[in-house]
Amino acid sequence: MQIFADTADTKVLAELIETGLIDGVTTNPSLIAKSGRNILEVIKEICAMCDGPISAEVAATDALTMIKEGEKLAKIASNVVIKVPLTGEGLKATKEFSSQGLMTNVTLCFSVPQALLAAKAGATYVSPFVGRLDDQGADGMQLIQDIRQVYDNYSFDTEILAASLRNNTHVAQAALAGADAATLPPQTFRDMFKHPLTDKGLQTFLADWAGTGQSIL
Repeated sequence: MQIFADTADTKVLAELIETGLIDGVTTNPSLIAKSGRNILEVIKEICAMCDGPISAEVAATDALTMIKEGEKLAKIASNVVIKVPLTGEGLKATKEFSSQGLMTNVTLCFSVPQALLAAKAGATYVSPFVGRLDDQGADGMQLIQDIRQVYDNYSFDTEILAASLRNNTHVAQAALAGADAATLPPQTFRDMFKHPLTDKGLQTFLADWAGTGQSIL
């Protein structure tokens, strides 16, 4: 499963990229607003930092303007993925981008029928929001499983990018459900390294090693 960083903070992103474990980056209008910077500048900087797919979201709600905005974003770098909302207008734009050979990420997916339409429109990625469905009392991870089955049934090329993942359990479940990628907030990614038994075991090993008086170097 590919791991994407969900952030527009380039300083934080640089730290995550240093691990060598980040495959791409996703952004959205809220993250851009939080950065306080111009979207074109932010996306250009991120694309220079990471060779993987970089999702940059349009701000328009009508297809014609989405297409104009998406084409402008795609000119920033070859690894830009145009992010559009899963609406009728968004899918019209997705279809046009697909015909141009441009990568797309159809976001705010909350149902199998929506995911089916995104695949039929030629989306590169579809982003089901797990955590937000859980917040409403639904089973967000079941949606990932259901989309996986539908896409496999019809051999769709669209990749499932699990979004709104908030903890290690979500990450593990997304991987088990067959998500192609997961986009994670920086802290959720950092938490993947952690387990109390790892810390306890390491402390034991270090104490025992110190008792030997040895040095490898």
